Amino acid sequence: MTPLRTLILAAGLAAPLLAHADWLVGVAGPFTGQYASAGDQIKKGAEAAAADINAKGGVLGQKIKLEYGDDACDPKQAVAVANALVNKKVQFVHGHWCSSSTIPASDIYNDADILMATVSTNPQVTERGLKNIFRIMGRDDQQGSVIGQWIASKFKDKKVAVLDDKSAYGKGLADEIAKAMKTAGKEPVLRESITAGEKDYSGIVTRLKNAGVDVLAYGGYHTEVALLLRQADQVGLPLVVVGGDTMTNSELVTAAGKLADRVYFTFTPDPRKNPQAAPIVERFRAAKIEPEGYVLYAYAALQLFEQAVTQAGGVERTKLEPVLRKGKFDTAIGTLEFDEKGDLKKPAFAIYKWTGGRYDYAE
Repeated sequence: MTPLRTLILAAGLAAPLLAHADWLVGVAGPFTGQYASAGDQIKKGAEAAAADINAKGGVLGQKIKLEYGDDACDPKQAVAVANALVNKKVQFVHGHWCSSSTIPASDIYNDADILMATVSTNPQVTERGLKNIFRIMGRDDQQGSVIGQWIASKFKDKKVAVLDDKSAYGKGLADEIAKAMKTAGKEPVLRESITAGEKDYSGIVTRLKNAGVDVLAYGGYHTEVALLLRQADQVGLPLVVVGGDTMTNSELVTAAGKLADRVYFTFTPDPRKNPQAAPIVERFRAAKIEPEGYVLYAYAALQLFEQAVTQAGGVERTKLEPVLRKGKFDTAIGTLEFDEKGDLKKPAFAIYKWTGGRYDYAE
């Protein structure tokens, strides 16, 4: 066989292999550490979506393969994860979860021309001029406004404190809540911060009790809320907590027990009640998985990838970005449309309440 003939045959064999290579999608979030339960929700949603899409033949004839990156909600670790996913040549990313991780990681993906979907809510995620980010949830200035106005109306005769955990997400949300409360004529009696991850919050609990606080508006994650509720209860302070979207995690109920019934929070309109999601929700529940919190958001992120790549005919940024920017995508969480910043054109938040181990719309 001549060298030319060998080369032609080799090229002919290589082409089908390349044509049928997997789409490599990065999924980044806290799969270990104190927020690992959120990472577990993300993983369940992404795995189910990839399996469903692959069972239908994949995307443009190619299967989706997931590549995970654990950032433990640590910004430095998130940068390492982003660099690792770039080196593995992922073609799209769903992540990260904590805004403090998403912000630095997104710069790395942008430099590598990798587009991403995220549920991180800090406004700075999309306010820095990057064009590779598509946020599939609303922003903290939006949910903070909803919380602040609702508190001012529902608890107008109660003493309200505003507290944050110093994170990008938590402080940003708490600042927006306080601003909305003041605009509505409700002045917080305290504005304080705590350090996430500590076990003893007796100091702040004492200050809340001495100030006669009835309601705590909290910017941060569910893990600290459980501790605050228990420690407040121990000193006879029947605290009501109003938080943001991270309160959807049933781990809050496990940690706080019946005290979780005192928790209200904002989240988007419940995707489990979306008629388009009904068959997907049924499949999750048949597998003994409750698709709460971010499960269906991760599922939707993969649907977004599937539909956008199909419409664009590939994953090259020059093809895919315009499709994502201008298109409409029907997903488990509803129809997604994005503005020039990469934010949803029609964000929405509702108030929920935990009762008896389940959450639903507050009355």
